[in-house]
Amino acid sequence: MNKSIQLDSLQLGVCYYPEQWSDSLWEDDFKRMKDMNLSHIRIGEFAWSIFEPQEGVYDFDLFDRVLDLAHQYGLKVIMGTPTATPPAWLTQKYPEVLNATIEGVTYQHGMRRHYNYSSPKYQELCANITRQMANHFKNHPAIIGWQIDNELNCEVSEFYAEADHIAFRQWVQERYHTLEALNQAWGTVFWSQTYTDWNQVYLPRLTTAHSPNPHLALDEKRFISDNTIAFARIQADILREIAPHHWITTNGLFGHLDSHALTEEMLDFFSYDSYPQFSTIFGSDEPKPLLDRKWSQNLSVVRNISNNFCIMEQQAGPGGWVNRMNMPAPRPGQLRLWTYQSVLHGADLVMYFRWRTATFGTEIYWHGLNDYHNQPNRRIQEASQVGQEFVAIGDKIAGTTYQADIAIVKDYDNDWDGEYDIWHGPLTGKSINAWFKQLQYQHIPTDIIYLRKQTLAELQQYKVLIYPHAAIMSEQTATLLTRYVEAGGTLILGARTGYKELSGHCRMAPMPGPVASLCGISVADFTSITGNAQVPGLRWQHNHHHIAQVAELFNDILQVNEDDVEVLATYTSSYYEEAPALTQRLYGKGKVLYYGAAFHEEVVDELLSILEISSPVADWLEVPEQVEIGIRQNEQHQYIFLLNYSDQEASIQIKQQRTDVLTDTIIEGTTTIPAYGVMILQ
Repeated sequence: MNKSIQLDSLQLGVCYYPEQWSDSLWEDDFKRMKDMNLSHIRIGEFAWSIFEPQEGVYDFDLFDRVLDLAHQYGLKVIMGTPTATPPAWLTQKYPEVLNATIEGVTYQHGMRRHYNYSSPKYQELCANITRQMANHFKNHPAIIGWQIDNELNCEVSEFYAEADHIAFRQWVQERYHTLEALNQAWGTVFWSQTYTDWNQVYLPRLTTAHSPNPHLALDEKRFISDNTIAFARIQADILREIAPHHWITTNGLFGHLDSHALTEEMLDFFSYDSYPQFSTIFGSDEPKPLLDRKWSQNLSVVRNISNNFCIMEQQAGPGGWVNRMNMPAPRPGQLRLWTYQSVLHGADLVMYFRWRTATFGTEIYWHGLNDYHNQPNRRIQEASQVGQEFVAIGDKIAGTTYQADIAIVKDYDNDWDGEYDIWHGPLTGKSINAWFKQLQYQHIPTDIIYLRKQTLAELQQYKVLIYPHAAIMSEQTATLLTRYVEAGGTLILGARTGYKELSGHCRMAPMPGPVASLCGISVADFTSITGNAQVPGLRWQHNHHHIAQVAELFNDILQVNEDDVEVLATYTSSYYEEAPALTQRLYGKGKVLYYGAAFHEEVVDELLSILEISSPVADWLEVPEQVEIGIRQNEQHQYIFLLNYSDQEASIQIKQQRTDVLTDTIIEGTTTIPAYGVMILQ
């Protein structure tokens, strides 16, 4: 089920914190927002100490005045529940609500997100403030929806307060019912870890070598996700009961949380916080990095949750806290570019963070549209241009959806298991990055999907599925993938596939486990490429040219078991020189490929050539690598987004007449896109 925001036109908004500013500024702020074609504001998500200055005493006067003024200026308001920042009176009186480290050291008041979800007292207090706010604001004409909490599992996504250990113990009992079943699932006979009483069960605690039972660690992540969703449900149920005419969302994509389940179970659509410079300041030293363009990978995951979504926080300036995350100023044009990056990938409502840069607090360097001086600047100018463009083209784009024939496949179990398991976890990030980068550079639109409860029909919308290192794979998933290939799909698998069961136990069966019969191969031997193990190259059978050492991180040495399996590449060195590294098998109407290493960019390029995968616009549009191409369409129209991430203009060749919807002009032949420029062709 894909729940999407329902809008008739693209909308632009901004996050606003009236409690941080003199009320003498409010009216001028709202007037300028309307002049910039900003239609939405988000408020309230950090204001618990304003709403409830002491326990059981509620004061909504400040926000009543803000809402009345916002309504006067025609602004639509998203109200945030303030449970991400419990006030000092609360944590002082009820210290049991605080989170703790794995060592059992309590996180103290003074930041945000310092609480745990499991505390019955915190759940009660969150329910109280949510109910009070819902009752008070339910009929205000400015409010259209609610954001639950703020960025669930941001800052910290592991919880070790006493209440969490108790809640985990209850979760485990509900999951396994008996200690015998628990001991079997966690393999506790190993190292004499067998449990004989439920009270012996805890979340991972500090151990020698800092290495917990891996099956316990996997269940820990599953518990955190379920527990986070249960915490959010408390607020969602109250809002549904009291304000059923308002929509409900929450924002952010953070660790140890099944955001698909969260959305399916209680939200109207998913929202995301888009900060492309995180991909730059935390980028790698790889050749030709995607940098801020890599943020499209995150947005592709969001799109898998909600085809059309809200960006609750869109980067509007340089970011940084007082002591970390120091970012440079966006270059002229990048604010607009990043806005359209979000729109391309499915955002129909984009909210800039924030209206004005804070003059105090931890985020005094996390810049908004306005600087401290509150005077016009180039960021305001760019946002104003976007506002004008949204008015002109918004009704065309809203509701259209991103189109892709190829999908990179992930799943939560392997994400979480791979955090501790260095024999498969590192492979996934390397391979997905290589695939996404090369598909970007070859202008091939790509989805990222989480494999959960899909039907065969849902998978068949893709011609190619890339599922690189699914160590944990159920028999049910293997059957679905086999049916996908039989029906005509192309499936690409990578090293370490299928050797674990859902519990994280290794199968006593030849790898790649439940898809071995589909692939027609088995893994005869394997090695981690570490220590003195050298990275081998590949010899491609179709042209026998060498690619310099690219079979990275891990090598499965393959054995062909079926006559119809074709060896596409062999290893060029080590004791397994000339052994199969890459195989292909035609199966039913489709084909399956198995590669025994982590995917490298050059390997991806070779596979794209072998499989004859090219850009869907290649026959009429030529653009350089620096430009991202994506397509949003509905039954009537198709819109091709061209986003130039370079500081140099891009020369493009359009071989058929197209309309540039941003300028409402007909374009054909050679033209250019400015540095950090945007073009949308209909």
